Amino acid sequence: MDKNTQAINYMREQNFEEAARLFNEVIEEQPDEPLGYINFGNLLVQLNENERAERFFEKAIELDTEAATAYYGLGNLYFEQSLFPKAQMNFQQAIELGLEESDVYFMLGLTLQNQEQFKYALPYLLRATELNPNDEEILFQYGLSLAQSNSLEDAENVFNRVLEINQDHSDTHYNLGVLSLFNENVDEALGHFNEALRIQPEHVLAANGKKNVEQLINEN
Repeated sequence: MDKNTQAINYMREQNFEEAARLFNEVIEEQPDEPLGYINFGNLLVQLNENERAERFFEKAIELDTEAATAYYGLGNLYFEQSLFPKAQMNFQQAIELGLEESDVYFMLGLTLQNQEQFKYALPYLLRATELNPNDEEILFQYGLSLAQSNSLEDAENVFNRVLEINQDHSDTHYNLGVLSLFNENVDEALGHFNEALRIQPEHVLAANGKKNVEQLINEN
């Protein structure tokens, strides 16, 4: 096992000190290779050492302007700091350079969501679902952007796919409850709000939805 792989395994085990030691050795042994800087940058993001992380990613790009994963790392760094336009620019650059992974499409979709550009988020979230069709969080966010873009029937279909993977996804039940209300199906809405609260009793939005539906039923 090479040092990069070993260090990544240490990162997964949250043994950050050993990971840093090995990444440092990789950089010392191969100072002109961008991979060590990228991996060290990813480690620094996890440790919230944002300024240092940025310098490592930028060094990787200085060594190789087509290092797609360095742009992806910068995108994640800026996303965590809510610097969404800068995150968007770097995720797009990573994709243009050929990074064809669900995560980069997903993160670009989330970045656009956070800028309330829901329709622009859709093709990236769709691509993320194509690359990783069984990831419930990717599917959920895709469904959310569909709903926010007023594609309600498509959103409902996607939310139902989430429940096929995880019947206990409380936010999906809540959103299906909201869609049911739009369709004037009060009983179905109440069922979904109740399910959301069964799974997550402190779900404030579901509690509010249930209260409103029960009030509507009582008035009728």
